[in-house]
Amino acid sequence: MHTAITIDALKVLDAIDRKGSFAGAASELFRVPSAISYTVQKLEEDLDVDIFDRSGHRATLTPAGRYLLNEGRSLLEATEALAHTTRQVAQGWETRIRIGFNSLLPAEAMFPAIREFYDLGIPVEVQLVEEVFTGTWDALQSRRIDLAIGADQMSRPAGDFSTRSLGRVPFVFAVAADHPLSGEPHPLTEQDIARYPAAVAADSSRSLPPGSAGIFRRQQTVTVTNIDQKIALQEVGLGVGWLPRYRIVRQLEAGLLVEKPVDIPREPIAVHIARRSEDQGKALQWFWERLSQPGLFRGWLDIE
Repeated sequence: MHTAITIDALKVLDAIDRKGSFAGAASELFRVPSAISYTVQKLEEDLDVDIFDRSGHRATLTPAGRYLLNEGRSLLEATEALAHTTRQVAQGWETRIRIGFNSLLPAEAMFPAIREFYDLGIPVEVQLVEEVFTGTWDALQSRRIDLAIGADQMSRPAGDFSTRSLGRVPFVFAVAADHPLSGEPHPLTEQDIARYPAAVAADSSRSLPPGSAGIFRRQQTVTVTNIDQKIALQEVGLGVGWLPRYRIVRQLEAGLLVEKPVDIPREPIAVHIARRSEDQGKALQWFWERLSQPGLFRGWLDIE
């Protein structure tokens, strides 16, 4: 099918508008003025519309011509971006990298690395995707993400994955300051805890078997979608449960949450950075090396 509107014709209109004349456009595009006039005339004939009003001293865009140019500039920008990203892909850089992070870590733990990457001036789109429990591995296995931060080894699926240790997540059992359990003088037992609803962050896994931790049988639950919501739920006393220690330092210091000893403590979880071994994109490799540097997540994890 013949398309009247070409990239070349849009470039001509853009140059005429910016330079203010057909002659100025011809100079910028290294063409003779007659070639510029022919391109415009041909476009007008093909579209059967007047793009320029020639009744005055100088040709001016008609409303239809102005609309065509405004919309056409979006196409010109898109073609420039397409050309750039094509060259980028040819050099081994992805157009986008998706980093999935376990909700046990906050998104801001990745911000310094993302800032450093953007300072390189490489136009790769970075997407942060929050996952809960097994969802971190599930997203990596199903290719919803390219790199996983905070993946545990317990729920690791079969497959050729590369991993590096990041540290361990310590947990505390926390309740609101005015919760009935806050005043218990002894270490909490299963019987004590099971009397109150547990705040639960739902596993975000879509295919792998979902996991959960720290919930007793017959205990009522209030389920939310991530750790931030679970923390908020426990702050107002609507639920109790285990929380990552470093995610609630502020709440503990402010007295919004109270740490309670439990007769069977929860062991820290070792977490890792993970990727599919066969993936070799340059952006992936950069984030793989940067985010696996020893001690990078100090302040959010216990570092061995």
